[in-house]
Amino acid sequence: MEALHRHLHRQSTTEAHTCRGARATAAATRPPPSRHDAAEVAHGVEYTCPMHPEVVQIGPGNCPKCGMALEPRVPSAETLEGRELIDMRRRLVVSTILTLPLFVLAMADMIPGDPMAHALGGTTSTWLQLALATPVVVWGAAPFFQRGVQSLRTRNLNMFTLIALGTAAAFGYSLVATLAPGLFPPAMRGHRGVVDVYFEAAAVITTLVLLGQVLELRARGRTSDAIRSLLRLAPKSARRIQDDGTEEDIPLEHVRVGDQLRVRPGERIPTDGEVTLGVSAVDESMLTGEPMPTEKSKGDRVTGGTLNGDGALVVRAARVGKDTTLAQIVEMVSQAARSRARVQRLVDRVSAYFVPAVVAIAALAFTVWMVAGPDPRAAHALTAAVAVLIIACPCALGLATPMSIMVATGSGAHAGVLVKDADALETVGKVTTLVVDKTGTLTEGKPRVHSVDVAENIDRAELFGLVEAAERASEHPLASAIVEHASREVGPRGLTANRASAVRGFGIEAEVAGRDLLFGTQKLLATRGIDVPADIVARAEELRRDGRIVSFAAVDGHYAGMWALGDTVKATAKEAISRLREAGIRVLMLTGDARTSALAVGRELGLSPDDVVAEVLPEDKARVVRERQSRGEIVGMAGDGVNDAPALASADVGIAMGTGTDIAIESAGVTLVKGDLRGIERAVTLGRATIRNIRQNLWLAFGYNALAVPIAAGILYPAFHVTLSPMMAAAAMSLSSVSVIVNALRLRKALP
Repeated sequence: MEALHRHLHRQSTTEAHTCRGARATAAATRPPPSRHDAAEVAHGVEYTCPMHPEVVQIGPGNCPKCGMALEPRVPSAETLEGRELIDMRRRLVVSTILTLPLFVLAMADMIPGDPMAHALGGTTSTWLQLALATPVVVWGAAPFFQRGVQSLRTRNLNMFTLIALGTAAAFGYSLVATLAPGLFPPAMRGHRGVVDVYFEAAAVITTLVLLGQVLELRARGRTSDAIRSLLRLAPKSARRIQDDGTEEDIPLEHVRVGDQLRVRPGERIPTDGEVTLGVSAVDESMLTGEPMPTEKSKGDRVTGGTLNGDGALVVRAARVGKDTTLAQIVEMVSQAARSRARVQRLVDRVSAYFVPAVVAIAALAFTVWMVAGPDPRAAHALTAAVAVLIIACPCALGLATPMSIMVATGSGAHAGVLVKDADALETVGKVTTLVVDKTGTLTEGKPRVHSVDVAENIDRAELFGLVEAAERASEHPLASAIVEHASREVGPRGLTANRASAVRGFGIEAEVAGRDLLFGTQKLLATRGIDVPADIVARAEELRRDGRIVSFAAVDGHYAGMWALGDTVKATAKEAISRLREAGIRVLMLTGDARTSALAVGRELGLSPDDVVAEVLPEDKARVVRERQSRGEIVGMAGDGVNDAPALASADVGIAMGTGTDIAIESAGVTLVKGDLRGIERAVTLGRATIRNIRQNLWLAFGYNALAVPIAAGILYPAFHVTLSPMMAAAAMSLSSVSVIVNALRLRKALP
């Protein structure tokens, strides 16, 4: 966890530097902040565009590329409605109130006998429509016109370009027809000899687009729910123990490094720290996705936001504020949510030509209707052109990928899967071969005693005490495992070695409590003329074939016992490998161990000999990855050590254990917070679900435009006399954007 925190801190610092260029671009095009924005500007709150994450600025505003409202890069813990949503909803309410009677007036001529025209007169009705439509278009649609003009000025044509053009065309045509009807020839007049107006079309388009914006902004707000729920894990206050022993509750932001904090049963731990007093079980599922609590006692590290169990703890604060693991995870998840998948680059290229193509199609539709359409030609031509401009808005296309990435990264964070960027999330879902380092990834990475055979007529507790005393003076890597095992089995014996010397390559020779002790290899005992019984030698050979390291003990010149030591396969490793293979992924175990030991671990994990690659040097691990890639396989590499870093970087996607080294985590695209291999299966599941979701969104967006634009242009009219009104086009356009976002939100249930 320490390595994970250091990596997160460095990454957030690096990303802060890389945003400067984009931040400058946004700053050059945004208007000066209003009084309402002053507080956020003063506090340096960064906002970014959901469709163009490279656009970053201090304080709210509109994206200079697509015109969409910018969002905070890191959402706040409170679910506050954005200023943009409040403003759009107010405009929607007023526009709806004015549009409903306007729509009734416009549709009155469809009532038999046209009673409204007889009651008001055609001219009065037209002027009344103008009065109702003007506030809707001038005030209600003002944000769309502002963004449309901005798109033309910056040459970043977008959805608001089309909305502004369509609404302006319908309203402008109607305004001229009302103020100067004499400018229009008889061929452009309706059945009552007056020029038809389309105030209701402009107003209804505005109202429906406002409705779509309100629904979209609300749905987009839900995509950050996962990040908000992480932020809410941090308590608002902490109970600090003063130097005189008294206690006081203080706001969390007032906690300083070194403060002693009391955490009562059932409370959340305020910040990262170290337990100085007490024993408890801590629920760390918010970081690891694992429901089982972890025992914590003096000297153990705890993480801010995790839930204390039924024991009381005193914790010394080690990291506070933005330096905590929780804050860094939120920052990493937010950054990954705003990154761009490879498929998005294709979408960007298509979108660059899409808007000009739509304008050209609208112009072509207008021309064809004017030349070959039925009377009144100008009315049909204008209707078709406006419908094409409105229905082809590319908002759904632009949101298809970012919304899926945003929801998926938040879901992954809750399951203990941290994704560096969208490319890593996309690639992990395509992995066909997973290369896994053995030590520290499939196994615990530290030796422990698996079994002890004690000779007859030897007191077990006494022998353990002698060996413990001798090994406590040793620096051999296995010594601590032997000492820990002896203390656990028989308790501390209080013995001290009077003399202890290492016999390099063979073991240790010591004198403890007046007894001569040898502990090490069979050869060590043999050099002192001590024979090991034949049945013990045979048993030792079996243990070695199972990958164990065998050490023998002799006391006062006689064989006394045999210790079998070795690494331990992680409890969840076999289950994880089984699930990955069921998912169609081939798992290869990679290790520098001897093949005999490696095959023993492989058998325990259910791997075939062909799936075990042993006796590889650190520099050879990357070569194995490249060999698999040369066969056309998409390779994921999972590891946790310094020697895994080259292979992690060479793989199509690297997967690091959060308990591993800094360089391993930095070389990987995916980090498993707990280091549990089951997290790989979660990552693969999430990646595959995200790819499916993005494809579904793109089909929704592309398919919608492919069908809607020709219909709006009038392709069905010759055969079926069917046309699409601008009002229906506006409703369909809004529905397409909302459908894409709702589909993306389904990813919140991608992981159990």
